[in-house]
This record gives sequence, C-alpha cells and structure tokens, in this order.
Amino acid sequence: MKMNELEEAVTDEITEWRATKDLCTSSKPDSALGASALASCKSQGYRARSGSKSHKIGKKRKTMGGKKIKGKKYGGDIPDYGSGS
Repeated sequence: MKMNELEEAVTDEITEWRATKDLCTSSKPDSALGASALASCKSQGYRARSGSKSHKIGKKRKTMGGKKIKGKKYGGDIPDYGSGS
C-alpha cells in the first residue's frame, strides 16, 4: 500500500467516525469528553449545545444554547459548516 492510499483510508475513516450513543448519553461531564466526541454527540442530538450562537431554521432565527438539536448530517436542521468540501 502506498503512502497516499494509506492517508486517504485514514482520512475517510476519521471523517466518518462518530461517538457512540452510550458515550453520549453517559453521565460523564462535557469536560471529560474529547473535543471531537463532544462535537459528535451534539451533532447527533444527544448532548445540549452551548453558547449564544443562532441559526436560521426555516424563516426564523433560533438560539442554540441549551437545546438538543441534531445537525443536518443526522437528519436535523442545523447546517453543517465544517465539512470543507
């Protein structure tokens, strides 16, 4: 296997990774989870979002803080800005 093929395989695996439901719904505080796992849990709708960020959902603007709202990748309304592609 060539180096660039290996890099592609690892990159594909990382972009498709998501935290398990058991991890996301556990009693561990957000500070005990890694940044990637926490972001995945929030996108899947298992953990509440934080901050005063707002998104336009339909025709209205909603603040995300304190709400468990899924990201677009998981069937929700929040746009996915981090895909880069």
